[in-house]
Amino acid sequence: MIVQLINLSSLNIFREYHDRYGISTSGYTYGLYGLELRDLTLREAESIYNLLSSRGEKIFLREISIGSVNLFLVGSLRKFKFICERISNNLSISLSSKLLNTIKRFENYDLTNYNIGNKHFEFNKVYVAGILNVTPDSFSDGGKYFNRSKAVRHAFKMLDEGADIIDIGGESSRPGARSVDAKIEIERIIPVIKKILEKRPDTIISVDTTKEIVAKKALESGAKIINDISGGTFEPGILKVAAKYKAVFIIMHMKGTPENMQTEPFYENVVEEVYDFLYEQIKKATDAGIAHIIVDPGIGFGKTEEHNFKLIQRLDDFKSLSYPIMIGVSRKSFIGKSLNLKVSERDIPSSLMESLSVSKGARIIRTHNVKLGGMLRELFNTTYNGSPND
Repeated sequence: MIVQLINLSSLNIFREYHDRYGISTSGYTYGLYGLELRDLTLREAESIYNLLSSRGEKIFLREISIGSVNLFLVGSLRKFKFICERISNNLSISLSSKLLNTIKRFENYDLTNYNIGNKHFEFNKVYVAGILNVTPDSFSDGGKYFNRSKAVRHAFKMLDEGADIIDIGGESSRPGARSVDAKIEIERIIPVIKKILEKRPDTIISVDTTKEIVAKKALESGAKIINDISGGTFEPGILKVAAKYKAVFIIMHMKGTPENMQTEPFYENVVEEVYDFLYEQIKKATDAGIAHIIVDPGIGFGKTEEHNFKLIQRLDDFKSLSYPIMIGVSRKSFIGKSLNLKVSERDIPSSLMESLSVSKGARIIRTHNVKLGGMLRELFNTTYNGSPND
């Protein structure tokens, strides 16, 4: 069973669940939430339904396959806590605890904090990860920083502009890109990592890789974060590597591979499917011993323009996973196609989409334009946490 808390304050989102579960539109009000319990057995669903409906609670059912049912509750967070108490007293303490933990994770989302390297990250604030592509074929700046010296200089420039993290990739993940050999990837990124840390030893380096051996070499060289676009599915051993080195692990969702991900991607429900993937991979990561996790819905990775906008609109639904959300929209094609803009013209609309994402719960902005990202970070951190002179 997977539990998701859904913000129904938007009338469009409310109507979406009205169509799915037959909820009366007369019940719409701002501040409403949905609590969805997915993939229950018929017996589990009947027990919960009978208990709650006998006590006057509105509960909606939808059969999703033979022998599998989803349940949906509508109300306030306070009401859901009261329902959890009833379930605990009359049905199942473990089920009640699971539901209550989902609610608490959502409520306490901004209380998460990690020590990464020698820096303390408090995720009621926003942080900026500067993108450093050490590749000849990345979609935005392919070849521009393929030279090691240029790559290191660009890293220093982004640090000077305020980057909190430098995210280094040695393999392009643009649509249509083919995988490169691990040896080539290592030759591209390890000298760059070492040179950056030689000059700026406090730098927090993230490595964008799906390969176990690349992750190992990067962590041995001083990287602190592994950013895996496959979420640990291409080479599951990467989870054990991250755990061994006590690295932060970024779980991203992608449909397919970079080579085929944009070949007519299809979802029955993109938010639900991405959420469920992240939910399952979080369990695998924690079972492997990883303590610090970041989640990324994977904007542009096996998604249409509509899918991308839907995920950003519903980003706050991912807060109940309980881990900081990273967003990467910088210069991506869905922005270019929507506004008919070349890659070089996408920085300002990228920043606007990053701003919307932050308002919905994103706490790390992965971006090419660190200066704009830094401005957004300062505005958010000052507005929501108070200025230093308060």
